[in-house]
Amino acid sequence: MGSEMLNLDAGEQAPRTIELPAPTAWPIILAFGLTLVFAGLVTSASVSILGTILTIAGFVGWFHDVLPHEKHESVPVEEKVPTAATRRPLVARVEWMTQELRRARLPLEIYPISAGVKGGLAGSVAMAVLAILYGIISGHGIWYPINLLAAGFFPARTTVAQIAPFHWDAFIIATILHLVCSLLVGLLYGATLPMFPRHPVLLGGVIAPILWSGLIHSMLEALDPLLNQRIDWLWFVISQIGFGIVAGTVVSRQQRVRTWQYLPFAVRAGIEAPGAIDEGNGDSDRQ
Repeated sequence: MGSEMLNLDAGEQAPRTIELPAPTAWPIILAFGLTLVFAGLVTSASVSILGTILTIAGFVGWFHDVLPHEKHESVPVEEKVPTAATRRPLVARVEWMTQELRRARLPLEIYPISAGVKGGLAGSVAMAVLAILYGIISGHGIWYPINLLAAGFFPARTTVAQIAPFHWDAFIIATILHLVCSLLVGLLYGATLPMFPRHPVLLGGVIAPILWSGLIHSMLEALDPLLNQRIDWLWFVISQIGFGIVAGTVVSRQQRVRTWQYLPFAVRAGIEAPGAIDEGNGDSDRQ
């Protein structure tokens, strides 16, 4: 020991070490093996067999690491703790958020339900105009696309001559279907457009109509075979894009309202606490 100390340079000290528990992978192997054992109950017996092997190996390996003595490793100790440094000593504050918003959920503002209703109704008018225009250009008449929408309820009407004339029952059913679907999609626009505020017309007028047109194309054969045989997909996509552009534009121009995360917790929890909202925030929320 004395000869080793003499070999050290002047001013150099022998490094100090501490003993720490040695890292081991056996616990994660044991957990994975138990997972496979139970997964095999709903999949295959071979999965449970593999899990049993891994479980036994995990038990043996883990006990071998801690019995009869726990394995350790030597870790050198640094004499001087390194100083933490950063190029941004100050925390950047977002001035337009209130102090209540420590961790905000996005979006901060949403459209009211009335915005989705207005957008759905406006889009339904645009889509109806395009459908009637298709009926005129195709030569089948203005009632043909309307009756075709409700053709699934009247299996006896299969030819163009039977579908083209005005039918009051088909008109009522088609109107109800058209309005209900338009309102639902309008409400969907009102819920999703705040998440994509930069390009509402692109999302609502192009991307979304193309996506659900492809979805309807894959399902229409099972839902309404007659409509699937006679539908003009080019005009269908055009009418959906027209709906999306009008509905997205109407919804995006409505006044957005703040979500409840701006309010104090006592107010969100329904506790009547006088003075929980200051005058400034109360006025802005009432507006």
